Amino acid sequence: MSKPDALTELGEMLGDRFSRSKSDLDLHGRNETYFPLLPPDAVAYPESTEEVSQIVRICAAHGVPVIGWGRGTSLEGHALALKGGISVDFSRMNRVLKVHPEDMDVVVQPGLTREELNRELRATGLFFPVDPGANASLGGMASTRASGTTAVRYGTMRENVLGLEVVLADGRVIRTGTRARKSAAGYDLTGLFVGAEGTLGLITELTLKLHGQPEAISAAVCAFDEIGPAVDTVIQTIQLGIPMARIEFVDAATAAAFNSYAGAEMPEKPHLMIEFHGSASAVAEQAESFGQIVADNGGDGFSWSSRPEDRTALWTMRHNAYYACLGLRPGATALVTDMCVPISRLAEAVEETRADIARSSIPGPILGHVGDGNFHAILLVEPGNEAELAEAKALSHRMVERALRLGGTVTGEHGIGMGKLGYMEEEHGQAWEVMGEIKRALDPSALMNPGKMVPGN
Repeated sequence: MSKPDALTELGEMLGDRFSRSKSDLDLHGRNETYFPLLPPDAVAYPESTEEVSQIVRICAAHGVPVIGWGRGTSLEGHALALKGGISVDFSRMNRVLKVHPEDMDVVVQPGLTREELNRELRATGLFFPVDPGANASLGGMASTRASGTTAVRYGTMRENVLGLEVVLADGRVIRTGTRARKSAAGYDLTGLFVGAEGTLGLITELTLKLHGQPEAISAAVCAFDEIGPAVDTVIQTIQLGIPMARIEFVDAATAAAFNSYAGAEMPEKPHLMIEFHGSASAVAEQAESFGQIVADNGGDGFSWSSRPEDRTALWTMRHNAYYACLGLRPGATALVTDMCVPISRLAEAVEETRADIARSSIPGPILGHVGDGNFHAILLVEPGNEAELAEAKALSHRMVERALRLGGTVTGEHGIGMGKLGYMEEEHGQAWEVMGEIKRALDPSALMNPGKMVPGN
């Protein structure tokens, strides 16, 4: 087995779609947060499932790792070549293959982004709802089991992927699932690959659920003097069964970041950002009910808008929160971490985390998709300052311990990647060993995104 031989074969097969240029390697060795540059040995740009299968077969024959690459927007180093190997960039596999409007589903290639898909769907009256903020690739979103601002109503990628085409570690191509909305036939292999972070195979095609565009949409922002009443408002809204499409929390530091980054005029207080979807009458009723809960919890500055341009500005600002928060400490990088807890423990989790960060020397804005108990901390550290990075990791560690103590998970959205591998046993116990057995059964040479997800990988 020889890596040079594999590189030669791949170069002959792909021609100028096989790159070893420093710029390409560096691009595919970068990440959004604090992890160091980890470039692959080469980058392949396939244009079909058959080419992906050939790439994997060549790499398997020569013992070369294979790492899938979508848009590189993940936050835990998922797509970094920790042990070298070939980065398989799916940017040229970015087509909508078939829309079935009558069945409300679509078949796409993995390199297509969620924004590109929704532009293609405009004339159908349908849309794909999963919105993690970044304009991520749909293959990457499935691989990381992404969710985001709309998960409280429409679910995560787990609920919105009907079926997959996957290239396994030996080059075999399999299909999982069907276009039917349910099945009792065999193991749920679709669910196995959704969230596997590329450690079991490379996704080359997805069949996704679509949803009807709502008749009416209304969005609002409201402020609170303290974190507790804001989170209590979320909990009460959910417990009363008011059907929110989005409900986001940002703390005072994030509000200040929005003001500086986006020219907003938000009081530097905790805020909720909310959106309702439905008929005009239903949206009006939901807004009225929610407004009463806000008033009961002492919220103020409550304002609604149904104008598309206002809603677009609001959610664009929210989606850019990471970059806005980086601006609070110019030149900083960040350890971005998340946790998810049962909704009844959310206020406790947020307030304990906020107090813990306040006791540290590191700025750490908090925001999140609190409608499903998930929130994030953006821990701002000076690049190269090992003491600050250690302190940020300690804060993140305590968030993990807090999540597990409160009956939650170490990550509700960002995934495991490199950053949270060390917590898998604590959350899953012996089930983590079972995950390792599945990995060894499908990838005995540990070539698919090695160093991620499972023990001894």
